[in-house]
Amino acid sequence: MVQIEQLAKAALNRDSLELRSLVQDFLRSQPNLVDLLPPQTDDEAVLAMSAALLELLALRTNQAPPPWTAGVGPVKEPFYLLKSASQMKRLRKLCQQESPEPLRKRSFYAPPDYLAFA
Repeated sequence: MVQIEQLAKAALNRDSLELRSLVQDFLRSQPNLVDLLPPQTDDEAVLAMSAALLELLALRTNQAPPPWTAGVGPVKEPFYLLKSASQMKRLRKLCQQESPEPLRKRSFYAPPDYLAFA
């Protein structure tokens, strides 16, 4: 069974192909997102990304996110989920302005359609 930590680590590694595959498997195995427990990690980035992804997936699947996600704050430094955003000014600006709210409020930036297939 796919765990939220795996999704978070794939996102933080900017491995979009792996992340999309994991998200599909995750949603099949975890139909009720509200009941998920926080990941067992001391890594603040993994925790923040886990919360952001769960809120994003909950939003996209018309569900409530797990209550614990509300207490997870942003990472210290802005993080672009697309490697190319660090070099491409227009893409970076798009990500900053239109990143999905669950990501943006934790200082993660991606295009507005990030994981929209899910």
